[in-house]
Amino acid sequence: MNRRMNPKVDAYLGKVKEWKEEFVKLREIVLDCGLTEEIKWMHPCYTLENKNIVLIHGFKEYCALLFHKGALMKDPHGILIQQTENVQAARQIRFTHAQQIVEMESILRDYIYEAIEVEKAGLEVAYKKNTDYTIPEEFQNKLDDMPDLKTAFEALTPGRQRAYLLFFSQPKQSKTRESRVEKCMEQILAGKGLND
Repeated sequence: MNRRMNPKVDAYLGKVKEWKEEFVKLREIVLDCGLTEEIKWMHPCYTLENKNIVLIHGFKEYCALLFHKGALMKDPHGILIQQTENVQAARQIRFTHAQQIVEMESILRDYIYEAIEVEKAGLEVAYKKNTDYTIPEEFQNKLDDMPDLKTAFEALTPGRQRAYLLFFSQPKQSKTRESRVEKCMEQILAGKGLND
């Protein structure tokens, strides 16, 4: 089997305090599947012809194998998890101890091979369009009252528009939504994104 270990990942694993045993086991399984090992987004990432297939990462409560196009995979064991409702393509398989990884090794290999097939087939996740995101009433009222705000908002990139819509929609109370809209108006008029 193709087991090209990347020295950057060796260095990464040398520094890791949590989930080290789990990461080493996951790495071994993924490398056995013939993927190229890299570091991306500060985590071990495994690619096929420069296309991201799977990433290993850790959180406080669990570590995970993240499939970049997991939404397109079959998931016969029902183990793929959508991290948050806003994550459209990626799915995770989570672990809390190394023994789980050992017990699931053959299943994990099947999932990795399926992820490789999804990529080879050129399948793409159909991302939601911004029209699929609801515009909170408080923001819609401002857009209706201020044509220049509407123009400025429509001129933003789809990603920036989406970030604002999610940010405005989160609070449960109308007053909080309204204050978020008020605070961001200047930024939108200046053509800036939420985090610029």
